[in-house]
Amino acid sequence: MPETPETNPARIVADADVLAADLLAGGAARETMDEIRDHSWVELVASDPLLADAEAVIAEVADPDLAAAWREEIEDLRVAVEHPEGDHPALASAYQGQAAHVLSYDENLRGAKASATLGSRLNVSVKTPEGFAALFDAESLYEAVEGGEYPGPDERTIE
Repeated sequence: MPETPETNPARIVADADVLAADLLAGGAARETMDEIRDHSWVELVASDPLLADAEAVIAEVADPDLAAAWREEIEDLRVAVEHPEGDHPALASAYQGQAAHVLSYDENLRGAKASATLGSRLNVSVKTPEGFAALFDAESLYEAVEGGEYPGPDERTIE
């Protein structure tokens, strides 16, 4: 049996539903994505198929021009990964990007069966944005990942 790959606790995957909710609804999805945007050392991992799914949702629910503008902006934020065709975009992004967290509203990804299956292949936590926001502690994560005293949010600049 292959060894479970090491994950990085500062790497996060947001499923298409969370990415769309960040833009269109706010709430916990926005709060969580703001934490990613506010800390340059926290990375959003996403494949092209994952972003395409979110873009399609935004175009359908809101407007194709808004979706295209969103896609242009998110490209500068994400760490791009590739994965085999047919894989679930969020899970494959987590695996390929060694992300420790997946944010999703999909109950099929957060259930006990999925957790047991994922646990044998990847050390990843799947939570709703609400669940992640309740547990996220930038200071202790910074100390674990970067070392040293937490400097506070540094709001990465996106060009």
